[in-house]
Amino acid sequence: MSKKNNLLIIPSNNLNPNLIDMTGFIVTTSDDKKIRFKFYDIEAPVTCKAFLSLLPFWKTFFHARISGQEIWTDNAPSLDIIQENASVFTEPGEVVFGPLKPLRTKTSNCMGIYYGEGKGLDCCNIFAKVVPEDQTLLEALGNDIWKNGTQKLSFSKLDSNNER
Repeated sequence: MSKKNNLLIIPSNNLNPNLIDMTGFIVTTSDDKKIRFKFYDIEAPVTCKAFLSLLPFWKTFFHARISGQEIWTDNAPSLDIIQENASVFTEPGEVVFGPLKPLRTKTSNCMGIYYGEGKGLDCCNIFAKVVPEDQTLLEALGNDIWKNGTQKLSFSKLDSNNER
């Protein structure tokens, strides 16, 4: 560790060992399909660790008409964390979370999953992405919610026993 211009610099070989175990999470649909996601533990370590501490939980997701091919909830579990790896620009399969701060953020306490192209309403922490093999399952989920309305989704930890 060193200090440079009043910034604390931590070499990558000194990263928190608890982050190494954070592989990702699983979304289980109402018809029991399982969709796997991997954390961006390097780009968004604070968000990943905080999200992991929330698991397991369930929420009802809606289709986001304005931001593109996204399913979302405005009733996400609260995360009082920093804004990191934040953007309105996402890639298909990415997962975003709106931290409680800064207070001006329109997406505070929201969570979204982009199953295709889209652009967020305001900056959110981008912290995970669907595994490539499950992208078609995610697209099917997004299209189902778009055509048929809301769906209750459960979130649980991804570990070596459920990686398929």
